[in-house]
Amino acid sequence: MNYVTIFRSGLVLGIAVLPAMPLAAPADPIVLRSATAPPVPDVIPIALLIDLSSGQTLFAREADRRFVPASVTKVMTAYTAFRLIEQGRIAPQTPVTISREVAELWSGEGSSMFLEAGDKVTIDALLLGVTTVSANDGAVALAMAATGSQEAWLGLMNRHAAELGMRDTRFGTPNGWPDEGRTYTSARDLAILAEALTTRYPELYRRYFGHRGMSYRNITQANHDPVTGIVEGADGMKTGFTRQSGYNFLGSAERNGRRLVMIIAAAPSASIRNSAARDLLRWGFEAFESRTILPRDLPVGQIKVQNGATGTVALRTQRAILASVPQQRADEVRLSIRYRGPIEAPIAEGQQVAFLHVEVPGQLPHDVPLVAAEPVARANMFQRLRNGLVGLVS
Repeated sequence: MNYVTIFRSGLVLGIAVLPAMPLAAPADPIVLRSATAPPVPDVIPIALLIDLSSGQTLFAREADRRFVPASVTKVMTAYTAFRLIEQGRIAPQTPVTISREVAELWSGEGSSMFLEAGDKVTIDALLLGVTTVSANDGAVALAMAATGSQEAWLGLMNRHAAELGMRDTRFGTPNGWPDEGRTYTSARDLAILAEALTTRYPELYRRYFGHRGMSYRNITQANHDPVTGIVEGADGMKTGFTRQSGYNFLGSAERNGRRLVMIIAAAPSASIRNSAARDLLRWGFEAFESRTILPRDLPVGQIKVQNGATGTVALRTQRAILASVPQQRADEVRLSIRYRGPIEAPIAEGQQVAFLHVEVPGQLPHDVPLVAAEPVARANMFQRLRNGLVGLVS
């Protein structure tokens, strides 16, 4: 394999084109070469830390293992509500009348807004109740108001999970209430959900997450989020606990445009979960620095095209390519273009057709999308004849 060596931002980059290479998901465990070890106690069986700005996994322990999320389920309830708001199907200021069924079954059950039958409350208040005080009654009331039934709402939740690629996730309740194991997820799936929530709906995310508490019916309650207001840049997202699930947390923080997402699951106590969550986020920011290794719209090579007016298409970066590098190291970063091909024409300019495979020594590799730098039309009869002749002699 031939490498073209270039220098950028103090890093040595090896670039190679690898045609028709299968794309494989990396496997745990990670061996990191940072200055300090990740601060996750062995008693926590599931943990994950991802830098969304680079796409890198900074730490993982059993990241694909399924577990019961408990109230972390409500992050998907919030995402589903955000989708409906974006589509114009619900609006934050729409009033909702709380039914007797919802009040009798859910008011005061676990975390609650203490909704009462006949209460007039807005979608906005219900969402704040779900995201801030983990209101079980608020989640069910929101589901009923938006779709008319919990079953219809669950259909949306599971459809959204499938669309996002959350392959190890299934929802059986809108609030995470114990359901004999029908609701399950994985740390990696929750990271996918967190990325979608923060990148697709940044304004709604800021509106509904990261509050330290709220009041309803003259009852003031605190948010149990262990990082917001404590870890610099932290802004959510959701804790969860049942006897079956243990203590869970999906959290995030952003500093200078760099967002980290972390998951801890099945911790044996709230104090262990909370301290590990804080320490893991701090470690992610302090043990690694984010470096730009390739700028946006940079030509990076070309790949083969099948049945096209031309035999190849040029590639470019869609956005700046970042790498999370252990502090005070200048390791070689190796880049390779991976795609399944040849790519069938026609190809539109800007269409995603390949991946840039980024390898930082001592860390899991990760893939960043590459797009076509130019359009390629489908070959006409004469071009197909020419391509066939070229194929015979090549």
